[in-house]
Amino acid sequence: MSANSGALKRKHEGKTIKELFTTQSKPNGAGTAPLSPSKKRTRLESSPIASTGAPTLPSNMSTADMYHFPSKRADIPSSADVVDITSSPDNSPAKANGQRNGARKVAPNMHANGGPKRLLVKNFRPTRKVDPKAFLEQTWLKIDKALDTIFAQGTIDFSLEELYRGVENVCRQSMAKDIKDKLVAKCREHIGGPLKTKVKESVGRGNVETLRATLQAWGVWNEQVKYLDWIFCYLDRAYLLPRHESLREMSIDLFRSTIFAHSKLNPRIVDGACDLVASDRTGGELDSDMFSKTVNMFHDMHVYTKHFEPRLMELSQEYTLKWADEEAEKPLADYVKSARALMDREMSRVAKFGLPNTTKRDLLTLLEDHLISRKEQRLINQDELADLLEANAVEDLELLYTLLERRKLGASLRPGFVKWIDDEGTAIVFNEKEQDSMVVHLLTLKRQLDTYWKVSFHRDAELGHGLRESFEAFMNKTKKTSASWGTDNSKTGEMIAKYVDQLLRGGAKAIPASLSRKTEKPAVAEAEEDNEDVVFDEDTEVNNQLDQVLDLFRFVHGKAVFEAFYKKDLARRLLMGRSASADAERSMLSRLKTECGAGFTANLEQMFRDIELSREEMAAYKNISEERKERLAVDLNVSILSASSWPTYPTVPVIIPPQIKQAIDKFEAHYKIKHSGRKLEFKHSLAHCQLKAKFPKGAKELVVSSFQAIVLLLFNGLKEDEHVTYDYLKQATGLPPAELNRTLQSLACAKLRPLTKHPRSRDISPTDTFSLTTSFTDAKYRIKINTVQLKETPAENKETHERVAADRNYETQAAIVRIMKARKRISHAELVAETIKATRSRGTLEVGGIKRNIDRLIEKEFLEREDDVAGWYAYVA
Repeated sequence: MSANSGALKRKHEGKTIKELFTTQSKPNGAGTAPLSPSKKRTRLESSPIASTGAPTLPSNMSTADMYHFPSKRADIPSSADVVDITSSPDNSPAKANGQRNGARKVAPNMHANGGPKRLLVKNFRPTRKVDPKAFLEQTWLKIDKALDTIFAQGTIDFSLEELYRGVENVCRQSMAKDIKDKLVAKCREHIGGPLKTKVKESVGRGNVETLRATLQAWGVWNEQVKYLDWIFCYLDRAYLLPRHESLREMSIDLFRSTIFAHSKLNPRIVDGACDLVASDRTGGELDSDMFSKTVNMFHDMHVYTKHFEPRLMELSQEYTLKWADEEAEKPLADYVKSARALMDREMSRVAKFGLPNTTKRDLLTLLEDHLISRKEQRLINQDELADLLEANAVEDLELLYTLLERRKLGASLRPGFVKWIDDEGTAIVFNEKEQDSMVVHLLTLKRQLDTYWKVSFHRDAELGHGLRESFEAFMNKTKKTSASWGTDNSKTGEMIAKYVDQLLRGGAKAIPASLSRKTEKPAVAEAEEDNEDVVFDEDTEVNNQLDQVLDLFRFVHGKAVFEAFYKKDLARRLLMGRSASADAERSMLSRLKTECGAGFTANLEQMFRDIELSREEMAAYKNISEERKERLAVDLNVSILSASSWPTYPTVPVIIPPQIKQAIDKFEAHYKIKHSGRKLEFKHSLAHCQLKAKFPKGAKELVVSSFQAIVLLLFNGLKEDEHVTYDYLKQATGLPPAELNRTLQSLACAKLRPLTKHPRSRDISPTDTFSLTTSFTDAKYRIKINTVQLKETPAENKETHERVAADRNYETQAAIVRIMKARKRISHAELVAETIKATRSRGTLEVGGIKRNIDRLIEKEFLEREDDVAGWYAYVA
């Protein structure tokens, strides 16, 4: 029995090819999408083809049915030799004997119906043959029609899926380059036609309008390219990308080369973008949306760096150069503010529109070149800088410094800054009319300079060095004036000592309002305290003022002047109990010891010890008197001082009242018994006491000096209207006329007048008479009568200066002798330099003063001039 020779059939019961690949409904009459020859197809519903010849293409056959691919195997049998596995087996033995194509017979021992059969499967796809170029042309016709619709912005009435499959099939036939070339030509024709024409029409309306038309064309083209991406996606991925190309880059290149690179359009497009920036710079309104789109377009076309950025920099340089020359005519503060505002606006525009870092860097460099580097001399003009410093323009100075520091030129302010400090400081130091307020002005200047340095100049090291050097220079300037009694002493040392005395006597109340931290501006307080929490109390205020005064003291070279006046004022405070705070006194002493060393404060510390020992001595004396049951006439307190540690005070002759004299003599006898060999010398000019006085309007307790007390005691027992003559007071007190006049003036001519002078006047004359003030009264019970003796007299001031000058001469001579003893022989220049170096801690010496001391030592035969070598000295042993 032969095998069933019917051809293998497979029926397709599903949708047609067109229905499977078409995703959009097409209008009636639309063409069928061309299908790839390599695509698998369902077989035709006709009977199997028995002939091996090429089929004839019917007139109504689609290109999808044109292709036939013969099997690669040559041994495939014809349809007559193929067994139809879908049919039932045939039991006829005749057909089994008539097998063709070498079918093996059934073995004798096998049943005829159950033997093996050879099954052959026939390729059911029809063999089709068509020209690939014809397929390309037919496919391109549909794509071309679709592109016309897209470029004309018409309604999409075609299937993008069908076009995509068509492009894919063409690419699979190795014709990707052909379809790419057709696409490029079509796009170039479109861009060079309608799009370019619209842009060229705007040329006559200005650069901005040309740019606007270009942006519109660019937007339209980008929308159209989206459809190209969908249709030619397979071409882009399978053909262009492996060749390092892309559909996107092709579309950009076509637009760039056709429209942007056009000789007439290119400069107008670029200048149009620059005109938008220029409008913003001149105060016009910037079309932010348009400029943002322009920047993005330039980036997309890769022309920003090559075309737009250089042109922008060129126009920016012209604008900045002109702007700087015009604004430089304004005052310095206005120019700095305008320059900072311009730079901020430019950088803000860069940040707002996301311009590249290259633009930011080049634009910032350009601005700094023209606004700072080229205008450096304008920015550091000393006269205008002095005006800002004089006006205390902290913010303007900070703007100026930060502007210069952009080019590391902040230190170039030093010459003008130093000159202003020197001029201001010198004027303060040598202003004889305001000597008493010198330290207040210096502290105010120092605080102002510290604020400039910390806030305005951002703690610049170079400017900080200049501040200290210039401050030190004017603080140590010396000039022989009437204020220093013709000596070379620095007045600053004296005035600093007196200001410290004022603080330690008055406490926080003595601090001027201008120096109190409670009245400081926030910026100044922040600069001084470095953002630390500040507690405002009296001790803190006084300590803060002492720290500031010590800052001034550090600049002073002539510490001897300060030491002399501080020592004298300290003695007055200790003896008269005038210190506002013992802690403040100790604190100041500790500061001086840290700053100048133990040798500087040795005598000052001894003064404090003497006061403590005196208190112990008086306590022991009173205990002994109580034990002896001796009744003391007055409550006497004596301060026993070491003559070597305390200032020298003149002895003023005075007649002590008997009861006081008796108490003094009794204590002196006790002291000499306890400390044999010691001598006591009482300085009554420094004494003070308390008196209980009964006035007609009430009893009062008066705090007066010893001389005031001696005069007031003379009015005991007198009638209310009884007058006492000047001559009687002079004889009864034994005071010199000068001291008596000062004492009477404080009692009869001051604000509080326990005595009445006849006739009334401010000056005391020998013809005056005095009486007790019967109407004397005051709200307080305990009243202090101001004493003139607490105030330093011109004679005392002169004596102190002359003593300091003499001591400096002795120190200079001692230094010269020490140098000569060590060197034996030395040149004049070296000796002067060594002497200045050795005495620097006590104050800078003038060369003329050193020469005079050398001559004095030659006269005293401590050294001699060498005869054989001019300008050399030899030590005389």
